[in-house]
Amino acid sequence: MTIALFSSTLLLMIAIGAPIAYALIITGAALMWQMDLFDGQILAQNIINSVDSFAMIAVPLFILAGEMMNEGGLSRRIIALAQSLVGHRRGGLGFVAIFAGVLLSSLSGSALADAASLSALLLPMMIAAGHNRARAGGLIASSAIIGPIIPPSIGFIVFGVATNLSISKLFLAGIMPGLMIAVALAVTWFFVARNENVAPAPRANLREKGTAFVDSLWALMLPVIIVVGLRFGVVTPTEAAAVAATYALFVSLFVYRELKISDLPALVLRAGKVSAGVMFLVAAAAIPAWMIAIADIPGQIVEMIGPFMESPRLLVFVLMLIIILVGTAMDLTPTILLLGPILVPVVAKAGVDPIYFGVMFMINGAIGLITPPVGTVLNVVCAVGKLDYDELVRGTMPFFLAQLAVLFLLVIFPELVTVPAQWISH
Repeated sequence: MTIALFSSTLLLMIAIGAPIAYALIITGAALMWQMDLFDGQILAQNIINSVDSFAMIAVPLFILAGEMMNEGGLSRRIIALAQSLVGHRRGGLGFVAIFAGVLLSSLSGSALADAASLSALLLPMMIAAGHNRARAGGLIASSAIIGPIIPPSIGFIVFGVATNLSISKLFLAGIMPGLMIAVALAVTWFFVARNENVAPAPRANLREKGTAFVDSLWALMLPVIIVVGLRFGVVTPTEAAAVAATYALFVSLFVYRELKISDLPALVLRAGKVSAGVMFLVAAAAIPAWMIAIADIPGQIVEMIGPFMESPRLLVFVLMLIIILVGTAMDLTPTILLLGPILVPVVAKAGVDPIYFGVMFMINGAIGLITPPVGTVLNVVCAVGKLDYDELVRGTMPFFLAQLAVLFLLVIFPELVTVPAQWISH
């Protein structure tokens, strides 16, 4: 009865077009009413206490850092470096998009920010060079979703807070799978580009490569500072976010000098709007999350999927299918907040490493960002690149399938995640 009320109320709210945050609040309130626990004060306390968290401070700080990187020239220099290194190969601009996507992911932690940067800077260049518009946009969208997987990741911060898992361990465990996805995209693009008659760009000489590297060195130091700081316990994720924002501000103002003091109010306002949306979702999800624990919904789910509990790989496979279906209709943050607190106790009881499952969840949720009908990253690429949505969906398909192949490879061989994560963490 509890699961039926939970799912039916949530689906009804989504069906009538209610914003996800309000749908979550109403779903939690319905569970409270059904269990005779409804109390306006408890409801308000859950909303307030959920965002009164030291770990959640990292979210607005990383979003602010991402805005400053885009405005201050850090992102542009990363793309210029990638172009000098791999731009001369056949389909070189596509490899630039992948390489830059990995580097930008280690700066911003946001798929939307990376999609906007790559679309604005690289998509016109790829189209002008003669690449198919839809394929180029699809590759850029697929490269951008590495953002939530490689640290620093805003998605991992939200997942860690929602499920009480170590954010630092999630960060470090996401590095190898993120790189595997990049390799899968590169292999796919290699075969796609062979069918396009596009002349490669001239090879950059050693001096040009050196100039691009030196020019981007300040930007490249940021992911090194974050990962090394987390690896050796020098900083927490929240402190790493503060370091990232401060570093990006310093480099943008005083080194690259592309950001002016007068630009800061508008920049902070943009970051504040994005942060407010994320934080309100987290606050709204606190009520159903609390009621999920009170009603023991994970325990009820364990009883329902009992046959799968004896086979961890089969259980993870089934849960991945569920997350894929949810991801087609819901954005990444609501998916985390809705399913994370339910599924993590279930997999833990089945003997699955929760950190491994968190990485798998994040990969799956990131793929949902390029899956219609919602496909948030697709919408960003369409808006920035002025592409048709249906055309872009078709262009994304080869890269979408490559990412799914990596996902299910990691289901079959979880050691591809757990072994590197243990090695990096120790």
